[in-house]
Amino acid sequence: MVTFLVERTAPLPPAEAWRRITEWPRHGDVVPLTRVTVLTPPPTAVGTVFVARTGVGPLAFADPMEVTVWRPPHGGEPGLCRLEKRGRLVRGWAELEVRPAPGGTARVLWREELGVRFLPPLFDGVLHASARRVFGRAAHRLLTMP
Repeated sequence: MVTFLVERTAPLPPAEAWRRITEWPRHGDVVPLTRVTVLTPPPTAVGTVFVARTGVGPLAFADPMEVTVWRPPHGGEPGLCRLEKRGRLVRGWAELEVRPAPGGTARVLWREELGVRFLPPLFDGVLHASARRVFGRAAHRLLTMP
């Protein structure tokens, strides 16, 4: 398992940064070869379940996730969403935090512990670097795409 942190400052109010980073189907628009399907009715809350399916044909895998903490930013307080990964192949958790920043902007922190079943620890360095790059790019695109 690897743990990484991605940080971005968005020229958006915290509520809008939160909306963009937690609109699950949009993640499929910014992560290559990925489609996200929400399995529970809106709005998002504790217990919301969605699946990110990544890959092509028989090489695709499902990454089911459940929201276990849902606290949108409010009244100057930061927002926090925690996702537990429930898949057979991909394990771990992710936390998306949105904090107010100077000038009415938002600071977004994406923390994640990621494990891939059957991937030996020898590949942790590659997994860490590639995950940080993919999720860093995803965070940037989610926050800049209207």
